[in-house]
Amino acid sequence: MKKIPVETAAPRHPRPGLLGRLGTLAILGALIAASLSAGGGKQEATKSAGGGSNRLYIYNWTYYTPPSVIEQFEKEYGVTVIYDEFASNEDMYAKIQAGGSGYDLVFPSGDYVSIMSQQGMFEKIDKSRLSNLGNIDPLVLQKATYDPTMEYSVPYYWGAAGIAVNTAKVPNFERNWSIFSRKDLKGRMTMLDDMREVMGDALVQLGYSVNTKNPEEITAAKNLINQEWKPNLVKFDAEAFGKGYANGDFWVVQGYAEVVYEEIADNEQLKRDTVFFIPSQGGPAYIDSMCILKGAKNIDLAHKFIDFIHRPAIYAEFADYFGFPATANIPARQYQKVTPYYQTQDLIKTELKDDLGSALDRYNDAWFNSIRIGE
Repeated sequence: MKKIPVETAAPRHPRPGLLGRLGTLAILGALIAASLSAGGGKQEATKSAGGGSNRLYIYNWTYYTPPSVIEQFEKEYGVTVIYDEFASNEDMYAKIQAGGSGYDLVFPSGDYVSIMSQQGMFEKIDKSRLSNLGNIDPLVLQKATYDPTMEYSVPYYWGAAGIAVNTAKVPNFERNWSIFSRKDLKGRMTMLDDMREVMGDALVQLGYSVNTKNPEEITAAKNLINQEWKPNLVKFDAEAFGKGYANGDFWVVQGYAEVVYEEIADNEQLKRDTVFFIPSQGGPAYIDSMCILKGAKNIDLAHKFIDFIHRPAIYAEFADYFGFPATANIPARQYQKVTPYYQTQDLIKTELKDDLGSALDRYNDAWFNSIRIGE
């Protein structure tokens, strides 16, 4: 078996600002558990028309599908969705590799689609069951070099981290990663505690690929972070950057738009003062995809859910809930009612983070043995 390098950086989707919404699913999960327990001898799942049971077991990022979308799917198909969550690709992979998951549908990022499909962990997508694949943006498939023909995966969302700036405190700035070199903002900025994100930003700032395996380029990125960026940062923070920005401790933060805007939702002045942008020179990006696990008991329902997500009105509802652009679904853009925090075209110069193989050791050495020393 191929040895899989494990990136031990912080999770990409911590979404601390969405914990309130997580309570909805927690309550829903508790009600489901209680109803199953109360059923006694009736806990056996009834069979659905397509085989398997009338329950669909989903393993997805914390929190990444609106309750309203799940509820509509359940109502239309007369089924129950069991929705479990993970905080990182590594956690998801370890749990599924251990063999005891029982999930039908999982939502890995591109590099893990590559890893897991090579290891035979997915069922092939039966495109004859999917009527909405034509809605998917060809640009997303072009970016999805790990599976451009959707043999094992169907794109769910294409996005990227960016930079939020409080313009009341920082009225003048360039829209690129060089903002973190500004000594006048020392003590008022944070970057993500995420190795591939921060090192990817530095590589792009230097004109290199976020997936370079060149030792000299990796060293140059390390030096840029250590010598020009890190001295100006309060910390590397993947968990509380949104809260710190909301309470005024930080004026410039690298992070995810939905986290920042969730934290400042009740502060009308700060919302007006906030600019979020993805630097024009690009940076690391992600595509999270829907994949059916090998041996899934509810393959028919899994295909139905994939197709349901890519109905234009449903995809627009998903994107609007999080303030996302409808990056993976072109017709959905006409159905959106909420102005997204950034636009699909802002992602064009971004790069997906590839599986780096043994070259990941060079990144780990730079990050853990140099950049993160003393934090």
